[in-house]
Amino acid sequence: MVRIFKLWLAVMAACLMTSLPAHAELTIEITQGVDQPTPVAIVPFKWEGGYALSEDVAKVVNDDLSRTGLFKMVKRDNMLSFPSTQAQMYFRDWRVSATDYVLIGRIKPGTGGQVIVEFELYDILKEQRLLAEQVSAGSANLRDISHYIADMVYEKLTGLRGAFSTRIVYVTAERLGNKRYRYKLQLADSDGARPRTILESREPIMSPAWSKDGKKLAYVSFETSRPSIYVQDLATGQRQRVQSFKGLNGAPSWSPDGQKLAIVLSKDGNPEVYVLDLQRRQLTRVTHHYGIDTEPSWSPDGQSLIFTSDRGGQPQIYRVHLASREITRLTFEGRYNARGRLTQDGRFLAMVHQSGGTFHIAVQDLRKDRVEILTETSLDESPTIAPNGSIILYATQEGTRGVLGGVSLDGRVKFRLPASEGDVREPAWSPYLQ
Repeated sequence: MVRIFKLWLAVMAACLMTSLPAHAELTIEITQGVDQPTPVAIVPFKWEGGYALSEDVAKVVNDDLSRTGLFKMVKRDNMLSFPSTQAQMYFRDWRVSATDYVLIGRIKPGTGGQVIVEFELYDILKEQRLLAEQVSAGSANLRDISHYIADMVYEKLTGLRGAFSTRIVYVTAERLGNKRYRYKLQLADSDGARPRTILESREPIMSPAWSKDGKKLAYVSFETSRPSIYVQDLATGQRQRVQSFKGLNGAPSWSPDGQKLAIVLSKDGNPEVYVLDLQRRQLTRVTHHYGIDTEPSWSPDGQSLIFTSDRGGQPQIYRVHLASREITRLTFEGRYNARGRLTQDGRFLAMVHQSGGTFHIAVQDLRKDRVEILTETSLDESPTIAPNGSIILYATQEGTRGVLGGVSLDGRVKFRLPASEGDVREPAWSPYLQ
């Protein structure tokens, strides 16, 4: 197992060889939250129109905040009133129910199919309004408005920018019989809702990666019977093959400026890390070693890459400075550390860490050089970090099925995202989209 990544293609393809429904929507289930969550009430928003809305805005906001594990959401049945304006707020009633914060709102019809949503957040103990904002959008975009409101509330209460308006991609596989499969690259909201298919193929799809502006995806497809790297525009659906040498073409990772891809190629006989300039079509080899170098990922400043290598005898994570080509080993604790991903501030390194014969998700504080194992599941893989650095999403096993799991960077909050049936693999979390 210590050289598992040496069989990267075979292992990752095997992970997908399970039954999957065509459009499985993920459902987030909190399995562990903080010990003393903050009580918050999301009051049903008052609708002033004459037709039914497509979404319950307050419920979406409530569900978003609930999934963080940081808040204790007040049930509607336990609310003494349903205020929609400041004049209707009676702070004493909310103090009696031990509620710390209350969000109220109203929705009005606009022109041309638009709706206007007004919302206000109150601190009950201080009897103070913390937020007051008005947004408008098409009635079909109420879910997007809901995620935006949840982002605003989350930031006001935690000081950390919310990531509910982001997206995730993941790979699914549907068994067709006679050793045939249908693979799909799926795009969904951060909560797993509204899934849609980006690419469908009878051959494996692997390693999706977001461009830093959130407009494109790079991924590996076997549709030509060998692994090739593609880039696809999400708005137009247009895609192009950017690299297809003989042998391994894999593990694409976008540079922060969106101009380059770090990739792994074996065209010279051994898997090495390269950087491909997408505009100039210029390919630069970064690593030169007889060991296996793979799974590159960019530092936030674009000045270096982290990657997995067995050059020291066991799979460990290294950093290479692109200007000097100086290589530094980052991980020393444990016999196996791989698939490293950095938080946006560059301080924390999420990775797959082998402990006691099983593979967990761990995080290393690069300032304090301290490693903490975050998950209790086994066969964990493919960590991806929310753009605000709060949550790590990863693939894992639940019984005989593959599911997505999530864990906060401090390990206090845990959740899972099983599909209604089948398996899900290879998650990738988008950057901020606005």
